[in-house]
Amino acid sequence: MKGFSVKSVVAVGIGAAIFVVLTKISIPSPIANTTIQITYGFLTLMSFIFGPIVGFLIGLIGHALGDMINWGSIWWSWVFASAAFGLLAGILGKMVGIKSFSKRIVLFVIGAVVVNVIVWGGIAPGLDVLIYAEPMDKVFAQGLMAGLINAVSTVVIGGLLIFGYSKTMVKEGSLSKD
Repeated sequence: MKGFSVKSVVAVGIGAAIFVVLTKISIPSPIANTTIQITYGFLTLMSFIFGPIVGFLIGLIGHALGDMINWGSIWWSWVFASAAFGLLAGILGKMVGIKSFSKRIVLFVIGAVVVNVIVWGGIAPGLDVLIYAEPMDKVFAQGLMAGLINAVSTVVIGGLLIFGYSKTMVKEGSLSKD
């Protein structure tokens, strides 16, 4: 794949491993089979730093491995939704930019909410119906709850991680030759 560096491959491997570890940290929500997790804040950071393709792969591999380890089987509709989340978060990252993050925080918040609505309000429940013939009312209730939870995780945790990371970047022209 053109432009897919060793750094990107390493980022996918490490990102997917951390994603799996973070899936262990979950709090049950009022909706069955839907938990409060911090994974999407982390996936947002990785997608911002490394781009949409790396974000897609971290979401795909990390969620699939997390399902296998935690549940013994893979729920593909939500795995693909996590991959789509990583892809869309990476695109959002290109629109917002890490260096200008603090100046474009409103765009980030709006974009993060839109990404979560698309992924958890449409893709995940839609694929549940198509792949598993799940009842629409059940999966859209789960999607709504996941969307609300993940929007908060994305904005708060992802936003803080990206903000912190942006402050570590060297400003152009800030280095001088002695």
